[in-house]
Amino acid sequence: MAVPDWIWLIFIFAFGCCVGSFLNVVIYRLPRDKSLIMPGSSCPACGERIRFYDNIPLISWLVLGRKCRDCRAPISPRYFVIELLTGMVFVGLFWLYFRTDLRAGIGGFAGGGWLIYLLHLTLLAAFIAASAIDLELWVIPISVCWLVTGVGFIASAAAGYVIDPSVIREFGLLPIASPGTGAVAAGAAIGLAISWMLLVTGLIKRSYESQDCEHAPQEPDKLPQPPLNHRLEICREIVFLLPILICAAGAFWLTRESESTRTWWAAFSQRPVVAGFLGSLSGYFVGCGVVWATRIFGTLGFGKEAMGLGDVHLMGAAGAVVGPVPVVVAFFVAPFFGLAWAGFQMFFKKTRQIPYGPFLSLGVFTVMLLHDRIFSYWNLIRTG
Repeated sequence: MAVPDWIWLIFIFAFGCCVGSFLNVVIYRLPRDKSLIMPGSSCPACGERIRFYDNIPLISWLVLGRKCRDCRAPISPRYFVIELLTGMVFVGLFWLYFRTDLRAGIGGFAGGGWLIYLLHLTLLAAFIAASAIDLELWVIPISVCWLVTGVGFIASAAAGYVIDPSVIREFGLLPIASPGTGAVAAGAAIGLAISWMLLVTGLIKRSYESQDCEHAPQEPDKLPQPPLNHRLEICREIVFLLPILICAAGAFWLTRESESTRTWWAAFSQRPVVAGFLGSLSGYFVGCGVVWATRIFGTLGFGKEAMGLGDVHLMGAAGAVVGPVPVVVAFFVAPFFGLAWAGFQMFFKKTRQIPYGPFLSLGVFTVMLLHDRIFSYWNLIRTG
């Protein structure tokens, strides 16, 4: 007998709220360099261990009246909001993917759709945590982005064993690279390894090395540090990117040099595992590249740092999951959320500024929901 939908939805919502409870731990501990596992949950005000019955998502916050049982210190509404939001995302995405025709080709949950669903939940859950941290501290933890990027690489490479590769390609369910795109992505990966080696050995300099110390108290016998030359700092980043661009172009040329090389590369790169991995890799580089290009040109043009490297890694992670074309669309969708926020600020005469990471996350979420329409338009453009 089939399980009724309402039972599934309740279970998924409860599971999502539990994940949201863990995200609250990540949001509080990760930027403060604390372990996510040990010690157990405790009140930040009095340090008392939180009892298991006081740690039930949503319910405990309401029952306790938003205060710690021991010291009566207020508990931030953020805990309730993150748990509720995560639960709603989990159940909403399940309903939209498996109970509507919003995303064609995913099929049933047990027929391989679970891989797409879990991959996208991983992305959205991580972006919820990253956005909350960015809103509070104006920083995006790189480790969160790396986690999503790694999951995107693995899922895209393994998807051919779960879903028919022809279905993945036909409906654009996951990134799949053509031989040319795959060559560029592979070359860029080699260039990235070279750039990191040059950075580690000190042959090229890291940008904004002194930024962390810029506002530190000055010792009496030392003169104040001069202000940063942002254009010079961004030039260091351009030097870092040069091996990536050169190797990407070189790899593309090598795979086109002769008929035998082109034939071999086409056969190798179109194996499902390789094509999926290279597709995710290309999405990563495009996601990083579109934000990094904005950062470079904005800094050179205005003379002060534009965008942040956390945003670069955030969109790189998104690209590894959704692919190169959707991540570019998401980048251009994000400003509309920024404009909406600016309009809200003007209407209600608020003055609080917020970082750009949440807008990028909303852009990615929007593109995930509108994927089929974007994919159809892209196919029309590509085929003329």
